[in-house]
Amino acid sequence: MLNHIVLMGRLTRDPELRRTSSGIAVATFSLAVDRDFANTTGERETDFIDIVAWRNTAEFVSKYFAKGRMAVVSGRLQIRNWNDKDGNKRRSAEVIADNVYFGDSKREGSDSGYSAPQSYAAPTNNYGYAAPAAPMADAGFSMIEDDDSQLPF
Repeated sequence: MLNHIVLMGRLTRDPELRRTSSGIAVATFSLAVDRDFANTTGERETDFIDIVAWRNTAEFVSKYFAKGRMAVVSGRLQIRNWNDKDGNKRRSAEVIADNVYFGDSKREGSDSGYSAPQSYAAPTNNYGYAAPAAPMADAGFSMIEDDDSQLPF
């Protein structure tokens, strides 16, 4: 089965960072995502999608994103069933974010010279460590000659 979603939109509010009773960080925010097509009047409609980020991704989002900032979210769609205060059954759709990336360039008017990380990807193993994404250009290796004359084919 496949449940993967990628969204690009602007945050409608600042991310809200909370912690569970066991101390795990969770951030919630909403993205305004424009549809790719226009309606019958020629206007593009906008969908407002709830996003939930956990652990390091939640801390990253709450630190570097704010209302109006463009974000690209990669994750999975989750449907939750719950009861409202009157006892009526309700359903909510939300995206559980695995990766969150900056969707725009450095903020306009920012003179700090600080360059924030471009994205945060959730750890890929159970040890909380993800291998570095950058190639090791200066790791003491040297180029070898490209001589194909010794190859048997």
